[in-house]
Amino acid sequence: MAVSADHIREKLIKELEAVHVDVEDTSPERCAASFKVLVVSAQFEGKSLLQRHRMVNMCLAEELKAIHAFEQKTLTPEHWDKMKQQDIHISDMQPYFVFRNQ
Repeated sequence: MAVSADHIREKLIKELEAVHVDVEDTSPERCAASFKVLVVSAQFEGKSLLQRHRMVNMCLAEELKAIHAFEQKTLTPEHWDKMKQQDIHISDMQPYFVFRNQ
């Protein structure tokens, strides 16, 4: 399966009803082997960080089989709005979870 940043973005928006999704191909030469994502969804409300990440992993289960490394940040719309008000950029945040497929 060919995985692209656009494919990942569209799937997360559709399946998690995400209101904001950033996807960055972080692999050398942009060869779609490593991705960093930010997902903002109301479906994350009341969920622990682990539950949120499991939701993303389940959504992208097939795609993760073809990806070497996957970093994700999952936020509720409320948390996302607070970050924007405080002018905190997602690149300034530490990664919450990094998946490495060996």
